[in-house]
Amino acid sequence: MANHSATKKDARQAAKRRDRNKYYGKTTRNAIRDLKAATGKEMGEKFPDVAGMIDKLAKRGIIHKNKAANLKSKLAKKVNTAK
Repeated sequence: MANHSATKKDARQAAKRRDRNKYYGKTTRNAIRDLKAATGKEMGEKFPDVAGMIDKLAKRGIIHKNKAANLKSKLAKKVNTAK
């Protein structure tokens, strides 16, 4: 365990960030799952929200920007074929 007060604070902050990042990641994965399960017009309505969530994950550094681009590309392809 940390001995310096600054190191203890850093450990607390890291734990808080880890929990927050885990929440954002899980919420986005659930939204992607729901989008894939949707049909037709409903898919088109949900896609912009999910794409925004993916962009935010990349901006926060939770996922890599290329992974975000790949996810959005695959989802967009799925949405466009479902219409």
